[in-house]
Amino acid sequence: MASIILTTLNGRYTHSSLGLRYLYANLKELQSIATIKEYVINEKIQDIVEDLLKDSPKIIGIGVYIWNASDVGELIHILKKISPKTKIILGGPEVSYLPFRVNMDKADYIIQGEGEIPFYELCKDILEEKEIIKKIFLPKLYDLKDIKFPYEYYDDNDIKNRYIYVEASRGCPFSCEFCLSSIDKEVRNFDIDQLLNDFQILWDKGVRNFKFIDRTFNLDIKLANRLLDFFLSKEEHFTTHFEVIPDHFPSELRERIKQFPPHSLQLEIGIQTLKKDIARNIRRNLNIPKIKENLAFLEKETNAHIHLDLIIGLPGESVESFGENLDYLCSLSNSEIQLGVLKKLSGTTLNRHDELYGMVYSDIPPYDILANNMIPFPKMQEMKRFARFWDLVYNSGNFTKTFALLVENRSVYETFYDFSHWLYMQTYSTWQISLDRLAQFLFDYLTTIQKIEQQKVADILVADILKVGGRKLPSFLRKYSEITSSFDKVQIETKQKRQQKRTE
Repeated sequence: MASIILTTLNGRYTHSSLGLRYLYANLKELQSIATIKEYVINEKIQDIVEDLLKDSPKIIGIGVYIWNASDVGELIHILKKISPKTKIILGGPEVSYLPFRVNMDKADYIIQGEGEIPFYELCKDILEEKEIIKKIFLPKLYDLKDIKFPYEYYDDNDIKNRYIYVEASRGCPFSCEFCLSSIDKEVRNFDIDQLLNDFQILWDKGVRNFKFIDRTFNLDIKLANRLLDFFLSKEEHFTTHFEVIPDHFPSELRERIKQFPPHSLQLEIGIQTLKKDIARNIRRNLNIPKIKENLAFLEKETNAHIHLDLIIGLPGESVESFGENLDYLCSLSNSEIQLGVLKKLSGTTLNRHDELYGMVYSDIPPYDILANNMIPFPKMQEMKRFARFWDLVYNSGNFTKTFALLVENRSVYETFYDFSHWLYMQTYSTWQISLDRLAQFLFDYLTTIQKIEQQKVADILVADILKVGGRKLPSFLRKYSEITSSFDKVQIETKQKRQQKRTE
């Protein structure tokens, strides 16, 4: 029976909580009476409560994040109704900064910032029935040498079914106003030798997917090189994901990135805006020549999968300015471009723009922008739908050739804005649109609105759909093609090759 339960609600089953494993790893002698229980958002809260209380725990520690804050608020409410004597300790980004916009009043204690050491100390005091005066434990930076690594506590089920999150450093030296990482400006690195030793243990256990949560992987090039060398030494297939700054790729880093085979290295690059005045306004560095140079290098000389970020709704940025950003970024890169909507997180300094730019945000997670004096609410709604449809059509990779036809010789932003508006008028929804249905909408738009010849559109859609094995053509396309499935495509190509050999 566990006296201490560590829990959270992850965004998906395939996600795992690195934070819970850190807490568990640092419980010392209390580890034997502790356990980890992970759930997923949208599970029934009462069912979660029932499971948590099976062993009548004395302490429940809950990780609170932007995606689960509302669910955690309800979870605390029901836990205290059923088991009022159970002590509830909260931690995580969503309770580390004021104001709290979800009511967490019924929690007994809140640990802000790094929790590994204070959580152990608090649990020990609770179990020893010591008097505890404080309810909120303020953030404090600890020596990373005193924090035990958590990686041995990823179990076989995690390795088989979930992303494995890791980190080599904490903190970020930059001051981007929309980001919580900018609050902790002191960058601290974990001991690289010990870290690589733990990574080797993970590798030996079968981990082949390492997702780094560091905010600026390529800040410390010596550290970055050691990590890249670790993965380059491996012969089996793997994937690793890093978040990088776009203007810092010195030659020694480039040489290593060029060595990674296809499908092994993923780089997430925060662009956010390409307007110098907007970047300056949110205290973000912006070196466009370097961005252009480094994107060209990554696109042309490496096998890295690139994920670029742009933000909709930044203070002072109109939709026209955002559209220019998107057009320019698409001219520089064919990579995935994630269109995020600005969120006002507690602890950031975005509120200094509220009056000047008329910034209006939701107070309900994820605290996204609703309107400002340059983008009224109806237009902001359209931009959010734009971002969703962009994911379905462009970022999904399902319609690469079709998308190119859609925007050929046109402004990417203006063309896709028109398409997304038209698409919403057909669906009145941004969700539950199947691949076949989306293909039909693309066909209809290209042939009726853009007046492109039907057979040409059909041929391109067929090429997109059948590039993935196991797919079948939607019924509306079958009259345009003798190929009706990816199996047929292989059969026909084989037949054509045989005929060609006979004629040679």
